[in-house]
Amino acid sequence: MSSTLPPLPDDPALLQHLLREAQAEIIRFQMLIAVLLRNRFGRRSERLGEEALQQGVEDAEQSLGEQEAKLEAAQPATKRPAKPPKRNRGSLPEHLPRVEVVVDIADKTCGCCGAPLHTIGEDRSEMLDYVPAQIRVQVIRRPRYGCRACEGAVVQAPAPDRPIDGGMATEALVAHVLVNRYADHLPLYRQSQIFTRQGVDLDRSTLCNWVGRACWWLEPLYELVLSTILSSPKVVADDTTLPVLDPGRGRTKTGRLWCYAVDNRPWSGPGHPAAAYAYSEDRKGEHPAAHLKGFRGLLQVDGYAGFGGLVTGAANDAPTLAFCWAHARRKFYDVYTATQSPLAFEALQRIGALYAIEADIRGHTAEHRKHVRQRHSRPLVEAMHAWLTELLGRLSGRSTLAQAIRYALNHWDGLIRFLDDGRFELDTNIVERAMRPVALGRKNALFAGADSGGKHWAIVATLIQTAKLNNVEPLAWLTDVLKRIVSGQTKRNQLDTLLPWNWTQQDDVAPVNSG
Repeated sequence: MSSTLPPLPDDPALLQHLLREAQAEIIRFQMLIAVLLRNRFGRRSERLGEEALQQGVEDAEQSLGEQEAKLEAAQPATKRPAKPPKRNRGSLPEHLPRVEVVVDIADKTCGCCGAPLHTIGEDRSEMLDYVPAQIRVQVIRRPRYGCRACEGAVVQAPAPDRPIDGGMATEALVAHVLVNRYADHLPLYRQSQIFTRQGVDLDRSTLCNWVGRACWWLEPLYELVLSTILSSPKVVADDTTLPVLDPGRGRTKTGRLWCYAVDNRPWSGPGHPAAAYAYSEDRKGEHPAAHLKGFRGLLQVDGYAGFGGLVTGAANDAPTLAFCWAHARRKFYDVYTATQSPLAFEALQRIGALYAIEADIRGHTAEHRKHVRQRHSRPLVEAMHAWLTELLGRLSGRSTLAQAIRYALNHWDGLIRFLDDGRFELDTNIVERAMRPVALGRKNALFAGADSGGKHWAIVATLIQTAKLNNVEPLAWLTDVLKRIVSGQTKRNQLDTLLPWNWTQQDDVAPVNSG
């Protein structure tokens, strides 16, 4: 934000008007500050959600922009001070196309002597423009050829394969619907309304049919991503709810989306980051057991007993299980925010000291991380265990703080696994971040229409999230992938060439960082 203010107008009446409006804005900002303070320090029942807070900040910034515009408009154009833009300073991205607009004078003769003027330089500035998305009709023409000599031969190129047999959607349009639905969280009924505003009537059932057929084409690639993740030396796993319509009971049931993610960059490990989802109708432990059948690597999870069943009673080749410090920390944080307990605060400080060490070794080799943890983290962990054990004996067994301590001690062996293996992280935040898009999509779509919808959700979300993790623009990638699979250009045994980290665009759209 600029610290220089525009000069005030000389008109007293205009000054009074601006002052009254500024006073009103000051009151609004004071109320917003009070809300923010209450959200930070007030009772839990009075606190706002993250979206509500963000909306308040956005409204305040909009009001500030409005007041600045009024002040600028009150000044003659010749007196307005030149000032740089307040945000997004620097040149605009080089990959964007440029359209030049020349603002020139009409008369190019000298006003003094009438001689012709010549160019001595120019001022150049750039503005970010937007061209609305264009829906167009792709006309496929297949000329037929005949032979005048024999009059018996008719030659014509075969019709290209379509992603929707007999349908009107190209691969680009189908990919557009998928990305809108599963990356930008725009339900199909809203997409249908947007198409209608653009003069194209596509009912919701048509879009649903496109999504289902696209998932049929994309399922082999999805299975390849999932198998690639599960062949990694280390996997992070978690699950989240997915409400699913249950017509027999006239309400929704609670399905689950299991997420398996891999990101070995923190320990300079092999492979590429990826995340895959798998749908199930419930949360029974048999589902992760089926997904992870044969997995013998490192598995980092929360405290869900279903994952623990993979190790209990298993042979020596069972996965090596580690737990998540973020889940343990969250329980102490909940106690502290509710009661301001100094003991809970101390637990947070002790856990924070472990994270401070991790920040210094992120990106180093697993061996180096292990060495640092043995030297610096192990003494902290051992002291914390003794402190928690002693503290638990002095607390009421039913207190929330005692419950938080018991959770940590009951999972202690898995929590300290990171000390002996530098490939483990302190937490499962890799997969937690992969769950956020699911939560946003769930909020906008409310529920999946059936168990098959949950499966489709898993397929497309896997491909989109993995593309984003590898800085590949999902729309360009999915469009090209569908074209190659539908046309038969890429066979099933060549699908590895379409994985985001192997993919190279062959058409006119290059991969772009998705952020």
